[in-house]
Amino acid sequence: MQAAVLTEHEEPLEIQEVPEPEPDPDGAVVDVEACGVCRSDWHAWKGHGEWAGDAVPEGQTLGHEPAGTVTAVGENVERIEVGDRVVVPFSLGDGTCHQCRTGHSNVCPNGLALGFEPDAQGAFAEQVAVPEADYNLVELPEFLSPRDAAALGCRYMTAYNALVNRGLVTGGDWVAVHGCGGVGLSAVQLADALGARVIAVDVDEDALERATDLGAELTVNPEEERVVKAIKIATDGGVDVSIDALGIAETCRNSVRCLAIRGDHVQVGLTTDEERGEVSLPTDRIAHMELSVHGSRGMPQTDYENLFELIEATELDPGALVTRELSLSDVSDRLAAMDDYSTAGVEVVTDF
Repeated sequence: MQAAVLTEHEEPLEIQEVPEPEPDPDGAVVDVEACGVCRSDWHAWKGHGEWAGDAVPEGQTLGHEPAGTVTAVGENVERIEVGDRVVVPFSLGDGTCHQCRTGHSNVCPNGLALGFEPDAQGAFAEQVAVPEADYNLVELPEFLSPRDAAALGCRYMTAYNALVNRGLVTGGDWVAVHGCGGVGLSAVQLADALGARVIAVDVDEDALERATDLGAELTVNPEEERVVKAIKIATDGGVDVSIDALGIAETCRNSVRCLAIRGDHVQVGLTTDEERGEVSLPTDRIAHMELSVHGSRGMPQTDYENLFELIEATELDPGALVTRELSLSDVSDRLAAMDDYSTAGVEVVTDF
């Protein structure tokens, strides 16, 4: 089968013919019908993360937002069957540890990150192997196509986890979203569906226009006005929840500084080689205002049912985030385009 392999950081992925995967006794193989191209793939392609010991090695097949159809299962698999339409979480839990048993599979200490490590080759390929299939694979409802399910991948579910589980957003809350790429726009659409009042922040006017279409009540362009001042004035004191969906020092600090008293900052975006995993924050402000700072990584697979119910009940359209469909050979150019933020919304590989 064909796969897009990282042979050298910052060089084009190599389309290679690789062996088809076989399911382990507790695993399954999924025929990939769609896979999103995410900024996390860009971080992997750039070689970021060595400061935290998690740089993606060369030789890795990238891709972590797949949806498709099960083509093979291991002898111990009971719940999942050949022919099932599924989405694959990128945070693969072992299903047995304390975190998995208590509904936090996204931070399983024994888990695997799909597409980011040798034991979990990714889904920029015709097929992908998934361990612990009964625990990790999520069946797709009929109303979601594989293309739209891929749009749910890392970014949409991460936004859901950040808003619902970490930020505890409720109706009427003011929510600021800093960075309107794929995860930021997902957060805008979901926060609006949850009844929040959303402020979108980005330097790209097209991204801000798209955020408005997806439910943002107000927009702020840092190149035209001071972000924190504009948000404080618009909200009469600050927002209840603020999400850094980008991961650079400026957006992280602005996210904390624009909070109201006892507000919640949620860090979603990962840093670049400029920050190298460290951003200084206004610590005294955090203490004096009793601000809370949360991290958010993906989403527990047990929350997919809640997310599906929200999408169906509110008639959300995650497919509206998809701006481009790609072939496997297009991925390298789209990763390179992320160097200067030249991508918009969610781009999905549908041609393998």
